[in-house]
Order: sequence, then C-alpha cells, then structure tokens
Amino acid sequence: MKIKNLLLIAFVGLFAAACSQSGGGLTGKSKIKSQQDSASYALGANVANSLNSRSGVEELNYSAFINGMKDAFEGEELKIEKASQNQIIQNYLTSLREKRNQENLEKGEAFLKDNKKKASVESTESGLQYKIIEEGEGESPDQYDTVKVHYTGTNIDNEVFDSSKDRDPVEFPVNRVIPGWTEGLQLMKEGAKYKFFIPAELAYGERAPRGSDIEPNQALIFEVELLEVREGKKPDEDQQRQRRQQVQVD
Repeated sequence: MKIKNLLLIAFVGLFAAACSQSGGGLTGKSKIKSQQDSASYALGANVANSLNSRSGVEELNYSAFINGMKDAFEGEELKIEKASQNQIIQNYLTSLREKRNQENLEKGEAFLKDNKKKASVESTESGLQYKIIEEGEGESPDQYDTVKVHYTGTNIDNEVFDSSKDRDPVEFPVNRVIPGWTEGLQLMKEGAKYKFFIPAELAYGERAPRGSDIEPNQALIFEVELLEVREGKKPDEDQQRQRRQQVQVD
C-alpha cells in the first residue's frame, strides 16, 4: 500500500476519533499538547498538501468532504453508494481538468495576441513569437545538429519552472525538443540570445511533462542563449524512410 494511502487512512482515523471525542465538532484553535496532537496535525497538513496538488481541489465543498468521512467511520448510511464513489470522483476531476485546460488555452491565446503587437516581437507562420535580445555571429543550426544552450523557462505569469542557469548548459539534437524550440533554434546564430513565446500547440499541448510545474495547454516563454552548434549527420534516405514508417505505425 502506498505511503500516501497509509497517511490518509491514519489521518481519517484520527479525525474520526477527534470527532467522536468532541461530539462531531471541530475546534479551529486546537492546541498541540502531546505526541498524538503533533501526529494528528502533521497528518492533516500532509493530506491537505496532497490534495492541493490535484487540479481543482480548491473547489471542494469541505463541509461535505468532512461529513463523508464522518459518516463512513461512524457507520452511518452513506448518501452516495460505495460502488458509485470512485466514478463520481473521476468524473469530477476530469471536468475540473478540462475546465483548467481550456482556461490555460484561452489565457495563452490572449497573451500571445497582445504580445504580437509589440514592436520588438516577431512572428512566424506557425505562431511562434520571438524577441531578439542579442544577435550571434556564428552558424545557425539545422534540425539534425546538436546544440549547447543555457535557458530559463517561465509561464506567461513569469513564474520560473526550469532554468539551466542553476546548473551546467544542456546539449540536445535540435529535432528532439518541442516544436517551438526546434523552429526557434534554427532562427538563431551561435552566440545569440533570444526569447521565445511559444503557443501551447508548439509546446506540450495537453500532455504536460510529469513532475514539472508546466500545466496542460500553457503557452510558455523561454529565454535561450545558443552557446555552441555541433554539426550533426543527416540521415540517409533509408533511415528517413524507416523513420517515416515508424511514425505512421505509432
């Protein structure tokens, strides 16, 4: 059984005991006087933090949430049959996720529409927007080359979700990253620094990377410094044909 599940069970058990001792009431200013109090408080905070990581939890009806736990532990007749509970929860979380995804998409589109009007911002046919911070003097990479870059990624609220500035520069083939990067890097010359404004469809779309602070359908901003370009080897015709066939199969 996962640790989170154990913590949830322990928390709910302690909560039910507290409700039973207090006649079902909650005291908002309960003092921590013992090890049990400390454990109870820590478990409650842990479960709350776990719930906060799930999309839409801020819209929960906490009174109904507490009543559901209390009824289950005190053996009361449940207002929703156990067999239906998981499906109800999944349907609710799915609707919240879809709502959030649509909000992110609309927010990104509005931002990019306004951003496009700025004199310093240029756009490509695909919808990629970019700003030249500093031009380079070296070679421009093509899609088969490998590049070394420093970058900082933010959402449109300027919240940083990743930065190589805190570590070593990163290296990767130009055609092995999100489409906005693949296109944008080929506009740059070695030594250049650009800022990319990338619409959701050229970023991660609805499939945000796991373990990151990037949400589905978010427009993203990357400040990229192209440090080095290393020439790659263009696949021969047989390799390209195999790749096309693999894409069709996938």
